Amino acid sequence: MAAAAPRARRRRWLLVALIVVLVAALVPYALLTWVVYDTLSLAPRACHASDQANTPAAFEVGAGIDSSPYLMPEPQEIRFASRDPSIPDAQLAAWWIPQDQADAPAVVLVHGIQSCRREVTVLLAAGMLYRAGFSVFLMDLRDHGDSGGDDARFAAASEEYLDVLGGWDWVRGQGVPTDRIGLAGFSFGSLNAVFAGAEEPAVAAVWVDSAPARTGDGIGDFVVDQLRQEIGDVAAAARILVPGTVVWARLLSGDDLLRFDAIDEVAKFPGRSIAFVHGAEDAVLPARYATELHDAAAAAGAVTPDAWIVPGAGHTREILVDPAGYEQRLVAFFTAALGAP
Repeated sequence: MAAAAPRARRRRWLLVALIVVLVAALVPYALLTWVVYDTLSLAPRACHASDQANTPAAFEVGAGIDSSPYLMPEPQEIRFASRDPSIPDAQLAAWWIPQDQADAPAVVLVHGIQSCRREVTVLLAAGMLYRAGFSVFLMDLRDHGDSGGDDARFAAASEEYLDVLGGWDWVRGQGVPTDRIGLAGFSFGSLNAVFAGAEEPAVAAVWVDSAPARTGDGIGDFVVDQLRQEIGDVAAAARILVPGTVVWARLLSGDDLLRFDAIDEVAKFPGRSIAFVHGAEDAVLPARYATELHDAAAAAGAVTPDAWIVPGAGHTREILVDPAGYEQRLVAFFTAALGAP
């Protein structure tokens, strides 16, 4: 019995030492991940300064591309409601550029993170569709561009997809047949478009430009990319910060960043059209995501062309590297899915 007492004391001291070590490790981790979440989750509530003057009727693409064939008429300035009841009515901003015929097919275009409807790749894609006979609806997600919002935090498309469905509802309200309305998303916008189409089975077609297959991986890619821009090259081990940021999102904003994974959501498209496009040189989200998503959608019975991986293209830059190829594929996809204009 006398020998047991020292052993019990050693066990208690070992337990205390283990707790001290864990606290010493967890406190800095918690502080660091709070800083990362607090910094990187902030939505801009504005467009990039370089994009602020762009409109459908006046924008320059650069990169040796003549934008004049893709300029559109002056748009109707729209205010519309999200399907999210926490966003008050008519708080979201959009441009509506309809064709003369009321039943022309229409596409809702969704910009990426820290961007807006004025971003040139979004405008260029809209111009390609418009000149082919499609009506186009270019929207600002909550807390972006000219839209209002809730808490000025990204929710990894777990809430913002409801804004996309609000835009889809608005277009449908203009008399466009439901089976003639599609979605086109870019980066973070493509994630929203996938989730919107998955959760609303009446969405006829989705164009997915540069989406992550799994939200957690996408958040990790984004964190690494942003840290690289802020402090220089960082190790992929920075992805270890993702679990902490996910916890802070839940605690501070009530956001479940991992609510959906695109790889699961594309399985909800049997019989519907979905296309995947990605840049081969994408340094933010690896091009393999497009292949993974395509394979999952095809296995579930979706109508999906082969994933198009564009050589030499960076993140969402396929449209600038091969504009003719992009236009041909974009228009052909929506024509096949929604019917000819």
